[in-house]
Amino acid sequence: MEPALAAFCAECAQLTEVLAGLDDADLDRPTDCPPWRVRDLIAHIRTGAGRLTAMLAAPAPPRAEVDAAGYFGAAKFTTAVDADRVAGGQRDALQVDRAALATEFDRTWRATEAAIAAAPPDRVVRTRHGDAMGLNEFLRTRVVEVGVHGLDLAAALGRPPWLTPPAAVVIADLLTGGRPTPAGLSWDRLTLIRKTTGRAALTTPERAAIDAAGFRWLAFGR
Repeated sequence: MEPALAAFCAECAQLTEVLAGLDDADLDRPTDCPPWRVRDLIAHIRTGAGRLTAMLAAPAPPRAEVDAAGYFGAAKFTTAVDADRVAGGQRDALQVDRAALATEFDRTWRATEAAIAAAPPDRVVRTRHGDAMGLNEFLRTRVVEVGVHGLDLAAALGRPPWLTPPAAVVIADLLTGGRPTPAGLSWDRLTLIRKTTGRAALTTPERAAIDAAGFRWLAFGR
């Protein structure tokens, strides 16, 4: 579990620093995850970073049924699920004021870290979709949530991406299924993540190289 946990902690700590410097104008900026503003997207990230605390407090399923790649299956991201996620982010954004934003996020992810530290490495948890997943596999999805949405926040704020190297490794490995980047694509990890999650457009030659390699795409909701 060490690489995923280290990546989760590194990415969350970096985001906490960013949140501490935001003002009301920053929080009201639109994002590329409409209709969310920056404040709504932050609330969504905070909720995602804290999910494991309650999951680890619940009874453990007998066995894992899905891995991290399976968690991002298209069937789970229905219109109804997306609508509930959007509304949840907007609702949660109203519950924390700007002055407490960084403090609340810091408290949330550190509680998750503590819950993980107290759990056995082979612990199985149940996701909000009802799937049984190994703890480490679900933790990999949390790295994706914080890291990829961090790219969305950086874009909305007009700042360079702050994706940390440990998170970039975990996310890129999940996106590629652990395989090398398709031949002909000289992408670094940040570019790979932006391209494969729709944060940057693919060129025609890039799409051809990906199709030829049978690259595995994951389905992302908001």
